[in-house]
Amino acid sequence: MPSRLTEPDHQLVWSRAIFVEEASKLLSRKERRDWTDRCQLLLEDAFVGGYSDGPAVAFRTVGEEANTLSGGFGDPWSSSRPQATSAKAPRRIFTPEQEYLKDLMTRADQLLEDSQPRRPYWRERKAGPADRSAIRLSSSAVVREFIDLIDELSQKGYFEKNFGSDCPDEESYVDPNNVLWKKLGVDTLWPLDRSALNEDLDMFFDVVEVLHDLIARPLTRSMHGYAGCSWHYGNFDVSSGRGVYIWRVNRIFDNSTLGLRLAENGDDSGRLVTTTDDGRAALTSAVSVRKDDGPADQVRHALELFRSRGSDRNSKRSAIAVLALVLEERRRGVIAESMGSDDRGALFNIANNFHIRHQDAKQRRDYDDFYLDWIFWVYLASIELTNRVLDEQSAAAGHQPQG
Repeated sequence: MPSRLTEPDHQLVWSRAIFVEEASKLLSRKERRDWTDRCQLLLEDAFVGGYSDGPAVAFRTVGEEANTLSGGFGDPWSSSRPQATSAKAPRRIFTPEQEYLKDLMTRADQLLEDSQPRRPYWRERKAGPADRSAIRLSSSAVVREFIDLIDELSQKGYFEKNFGSDCPDEESYVDPNNVLWKKLGVDTLWPLDRSALNEDLDMFFDVVEVLHDLIARPLTRSMHGYAGCSWHYGNFDVSSGRGVYIWRVNRIFDNSTLGLRLAENGDDSGRLVTTTDDGRAALTSAVSVRKDDGPADQVRHALELFRSRGSDRNSKRSAIAVLALVLEERRRGVIAESMGSDDRGALFNIANNFHIRHQDAKQRRDYDDFYLDWIFWVYLASIELTNRVLDEQSAAAGHQPQG
């Protein structure tokens, strides 16, 4: 039977990883009295709206049909509905609604994170495939799409934890401008104004970062129809809210000419950093999540110094000096085992003689800034190499690896 998971009404607006994590959390608390309402909200948040069908609609249908279906549901992703059966059904560990979420979660690898590409229009067809693939959002287009995203998240209650509700029956409302003024020292930012943010991109970047700190995903809601009000939200989760925010904002920035994105991990998580290729992104992720206390903290600090959007030559030198210190501490042990003597000598010659760790007159300073980028990534990759050697040594000794 044909699967419906790849149809447009089943497209995620979260990452698969976040959806699976949040669905798993919900299933682990399946005894909650409000479980069905929480799941309904999860599905409405995680998937694209605007369709007559989709996971949220199908979930409600499963609940409505549960009283009439006495057997199994078969394949819930089939484009045809199963027929009711008169056979006695076995005792279920999960309710039909919970089975639906579990099946959706286990098949998450089939769900689309990106919408299907549309057919090109006239000018795009005339430009040709090469020019179409090079199209990136301008800064003004990024501002426009970001404001649209914030409006959507605001309507879904993602800022209600810190801004409160503007319902006339509620006393929790806090003027968002007061909150933002305390954070940024700028008044009248809310609601976000496209023209103002286009005129001052640094202010726009500040807004992107501060809203990361203020966001929280609501896990519950209740209907309140007084004076045009609708949903009141509660039980806010900061971690998943920030995860959704980072992922969705990065979908905009990654398709732009800005060369920035929100860091997903490390000490600068939720801050705009310069973009790198996939290989270096994987490297920074690997060293950022390490848990060996002192060295890992030093590496995360170096990453924050190096990749911040305002990083200059001095910041990059400081970051490299921190990495050199980590390598120095491993020089006599793990580096001696994983590198030849000539390679070890070259590695520390850079730090000791090229105005990285020392300030004396013998230091070579006549090199361009882009060499600092090269040195940083060589050192970071060397640290990851030694991390892997340490993990192998720990595993051989019967200890738990640190990664």
